[in-house]
Amino acid sequence: MGVLGGKVVVVTGGARGQGAAEVAALAEAGATVVATDVLEPVDERKDVTYRQLDVCDADGWQRLAAELPVVHALINNAGVAGRERLPHVGLDTWNRTFAVNVTGPLLGIQALVPAMPPGSSIINVCSVAALSGHVAAAYTASKWALRGLTRTASLELGARGIRVNAVLPGLIETPLMESASPAFRAAALAEIPLGRTGTVADIAPLMVFLVSDASAYMSGAELVVDGGLTGHVSHKGIADAIGGRA
Repeated sequence: MGVLGGKVVVVTGGARGQGAAEVAALAEAGATVVATDVLEPVDERKDVTYRQLDVCDADGWQRLAAELPVVHALINNAGVAGRERLPHVGLDTWNRTFAVNVTGPLLGIQALVPAMPPGSSIINVCSVAALSGHVAAAYTASKWALRGLTRTASLELGARGIRVNAVLPGLIETPLMESASPAFRAAALAEIPLGRTGTVADIAPLMVFLVSDASAYMSGAELVVDGGLTGHVSHKGIADAIGGRA
C-alpha cells in the first residue's frame, strides 16, 4: 500500500515541474492523486487522475469537490511569477499574481475542507521570497500573503484536526526558474551556500512526509528548502547584480 495508502490527495499545478514531481512521489507512496492544472500534463501517469482547473475559478473548485467524497490532503502548488519591479508594476500583473498565488489556495481550502476528516493535511507552497524583501513586487507580496493565510488556516482548522503547513522553496529548477534572466541566476547562485540550485527531487519527498501521518503533530510550520540562501539573506546583492531587470 505504501506510506500514503488509502489517502486521497489533490495537487494544484500538478502537470509540470515541481507539481508533477510531487504528484509522482505521492502516487509512488500509495496515494490516490488528483492532479489539477490549466495545462495538459507532459508525462501523464496511469495511476493519477488529471483534471483541468483554473485555481481562480470558484465554480471549478466546487465541481471538483463534488467528485470527491473524501480528501485527505490538498497541496496548493500552482503559482505564477509576477516579476515586474517597482514602480513599474502593472495592475493586471498584480491582480493576476494575487488571484493565482493567494485566492486560489483560499478557494481550494474553502471547497475541500468539508470533505477532510481529522488528520488531513493542507500544504501551501510559498517561497523564500516570503521571508524577506525581493525585487519581484507582486510575487513577493503574494507569497507573504500566502504565508499569512497558512498561519490563519492552521489556527482555524486545527479544531477539525486538519494540519496546515507552508513549504518555502528556494531556487528550484522548474519551468518558472527557466524564465528567470541569466543575471538573476548567476547572482543568486553565488549566494547559495550549498553551491547549487535545487531540483524537484529536493521538494517532493517533503510533501510525502507532510501528507503522511509521520507529521501528525506539525501545523503552522514553515519549512524552508533553499540550500542555505536565507540563512544569510542577500537579496539586495542579487537586486544590484541584475540592475533594472527582473
